[in-house]
Amino acid sequence: MHDARALIEMGAEAVRRLARRGYSLDLSELESLQSRRNQNIRSADELRAESKRVASEVQQTAKQGGDISKLKERARELKDQIRDIEAGQVQVEEQLRDLLLSIPNLPDDAAPDGDSEDFAVEIRRVGTPPAFPFEPKDHVDLGEAIGILDFARATKLSGPRFAVSRGAGAALERALATLFLDLHTRRHGYVEHAVPYLVTRKTMTGTGQLPKFEEDLFKTGVADRELFLIPTAEVPLTNLYADEIIPPAELPLALTAHTPCFRSEAGSYGRDTRGLIRQHQFAKVEIVQMVDPADADATLETMVGHAEACLKELGLAYRVVKLAAGDTGFSAQLTYDIEVWIPSQNTYREISSVSNFGTFQARRANIRTRGEGGKPKLVATLNGSGLPVGRTLAALLEQCQQQDGSILLPESLVPYLGFRRISADGTPEA
Repeated sequence: MHDARALIEMGAEAVRRLARRGYSLDLSELESLQSRRNQNIRSADELRAESKRVASEVQQTAKQGGDISKLKERARELKDQIRDIEAGQVQVEEQLRDLLLSIPNLPDDAAPDGDSEDFAVEIRRVGTPPAFPFEPKDHVDLGEAIGILDFARATKLSGPRFAVSRGAGAALERALATLFLDLHTRRHGYVEHAVPYLVTRKTMTGTGQLPKFEEDLFKTGVADRELFLIPTAEVPLTNLYADEIIPPAELPLALTAHTPCFRSEAGSYGRDTRGLIRQHQFAKVEIVQMVDPADADATLETMVGHAEACLKELGLAYRVVKLAAGDTGFSAQLTYDIEVWIPSQNTYREISSVSNFGTFQARRANIRTRGEGGKPKLVATLNGSGLPVGRTLAALLEQCQQQDGSILLPESLVPYLGFRRISADGTPEA
């Protein structure tokens, strides 16, 4: 969320930057609401001061035996006026907050122009996409052929966009998550957390999923208690420090968690309906950092490296792109996508988005530290996937498939699996 005064002071510059992501800022509406808010506060303060004076005059006049009827009448008038202004103040504060919650973050000038993935700028490619002396299968055909994925029974249980893994497939999912957690906790310094999968509306609002993207979420509740299923561990991890002041000596905070993620995919109708690429429920390891805003740009580059390390450990071919301003998420100011090679689609597909949110989320969630002189100030928040298990499994099956139908897995997974190969009939082999 933005500081209204900061946006107004930026004026045309704020309008220009938001226009880069396709948002039209109504600066006059913002100025009007801010002005009405400020005027209400001044008027209420003046009336309260007058009310206090009148109350004092009532006491003094009464002690002197004078007529206090007109003073008491004025006191009642002032009380009514204060009540009316306070009601108006609540209304204008809600209107201003609703407007500010709907305004996306200002894109970083380092983000290229454009409004779609077609305008992303490639930063680097790592690894060489495998060349097969046979027609490669996609991960659905591979997984079902060797008996480690079962989409038909998943659909029977829950409908489309779900998957069942079994045997070596289930073991592989568990191994991937454990490998990623070990990398982030032992090599990159993150602290592992186990967090709730159901959170409140306030928590969802803190990271920017609400109020704008409610249709993308699964919601549940009991009686009058409303809860949302998390779309990513970014939500609970970031909000762990909501309404807190983090001592500067504790920064940077580096947090990670392995959780299921739940997404309605309301805006993805008809896209990626086959396989593990886009599901209603999937597992993911998330990495989150909270830093001094001055350190955010450097931390973003570091976190991209942390996500890339997962793919390097698996020997998967991938590339890194910088997203265009108009294709960057609502809360982010700059995002790098890491895209893994999917042989059956003959293209790179997004497997991780690593973003710098500046102070945007921290203002919504009220996460602060102390700056010069001990004065409270907002932290910067960053997060990224490190990595999703399902999409990684899809890339592994497709990039590691062999002509005889088996899957030759990376050496890095052997300590977690106890086997190196999944045979064509699904049997694990050392």
